[in-house]
This record gives sequence, C-alpha cells and structure tokens, in this order.
Amino acid sequence: MRNFSGKTYWLIGASEGLGRALAKRLHAEGAHVVVSARNKARLDELVSELGDRSTAVACDVGDLNSLSQAADQIGHMDGVVYLAGVYWPMPATEIDPDDLETMVDINFTGAARAVGVAVPRLLEQNDGHIVIVGSLSGFRGLPNALGYAASKAGTMVLAESLYADLKNTSVDVQLINPGFIETRLTDKNDFKMPYIMPPEKAADIMISHMSGNRFKRSFPTMFSWLFRGSQFLPDWMYYRLFS
Repeated sequence: MRNFSGKTYWLIGASEGLGRALAKRLHAEGAHVVVSARNKARLDELVSELGDRSTAVACDVGDLNSLSQAADQIGHMDGVVYLAGVYWPMPATEIDPDDLETMVDINFTGAARAVGVAVPRLLEQNDGHIVIVGSLSGFRGLPNALGYAASKAGTMVLAESLYADLKNTSVDVQLINPGFIETRLTDKNDFKMPYIMPPEKAADIMISHMSGNRFKRSFPTMFSWLFRGSQFLPDWMYYRLFS
C-alpha cells in the first residue's frame, strides 16, 4: 500500500470539481499538495482552506513553457496527477471548431505536455508516481461527444503506453476512468446520467486506487461494464444500442 504522508503531489487541474476534492483528500492523508490550474484566485482559496502542506502554482496546460516553469518552481515531486479537462456536448452536425480544438488540446495534448515535463524528472530522481484521469467515454465513440470522447480515448492510450514503457522502472503509472461526476462539466448535459456521484465520493475511489498497485480502475464498477463490454459488440449492434 502506498503511503502519501510526507510526499509531494502535483495536481494539475485542481481548481474545481474532482481535482479540488482530490487535493483535500490527499492533504488529509498527510501529503503536501501542489495545486495547479489557470485560475489563481480559486487555487489561492483552496490553499487557504487546506492550510499548511499546500501550495498554489498557476499554470496553463495549453502552454509547454508554462508547465515546465511550474515544474521547475515545484522542484522535487513524488507524484503527478493529471485531471485538467474541458467539455462541451457536440454532435458532428453542430461542430464548433474552437471548442473541438480546445477539448483535444486540454484533455489530451495537455496530458501529453504534462507527461513530457514530469516523466524525465521522475526518471532522473529514480522514483515517482503518475496518475492520469481518463473517462468511461473514452472506450468507444459516442454520440454528441465528438471532441470529449476522442480526447479521452487518446488520454487513456497515453497512460497505457506509459505503463508499458515504465512498468519495469521505479516510476509507477496508473489510469483512472470515472463515469459521471457532479461538476461544472456535467452541468452542461441535458440527459439522465446514470450512477452520477459527487466529486468527494469519486476522490475517495481515486485515493483507494492510488494507494494500491493495480494499473487501471474504471468506476462506477457496474456502469463501467457497459462501456468495457461495448468494445466486443459488432458495429451494427453497438451503434443501434448507443445511438
């Protein structure tokens, strides 16, 4: 079991929702949490709530130099959690090019930038823990999720490739794929969201997974079976069921 007490964790995308809840949960476990996002005011509010063993470092995951400068400012880190994400419902018949690009850039390319900054540092210190947050929506293409599902699929494969390359090193890699969580993102949906949970409950599940040695966790468990099982359906059946 992994012990977080006394360890420094860099949470990228921690100003709201799941990232904010996880910061509080990790802090309660005794970790020094470094919280990052673009909204410095919200980060400062979070640090004010947490008190000692917390630091706010604003950065933009859309800018490699910004991430590199943040990592230099932090210095030694024991773990990095990538939670940054944006979402707009988007069917292919109503494409917004700017929103589509932003979803891919923040959700996937931002994760790749963070990995590019963090992995060399963790390998150099011969120790570390990387956690990437994917989504159940990344298992297979979904209607009205043109940018989000694609970006999360890329994020999940990024984590899988990292794990393949680093599993015999001192750097641990984990992937967490949540379902619906009550955040500003899901507030945009106008459909029923099965098994939706508050961010605090999702953060508890994340801590449980991060404490162990398993690579991947998809939750809620029963809901995740639907998405994982869909990968084995023929196209005609899948698109009939999920359309």
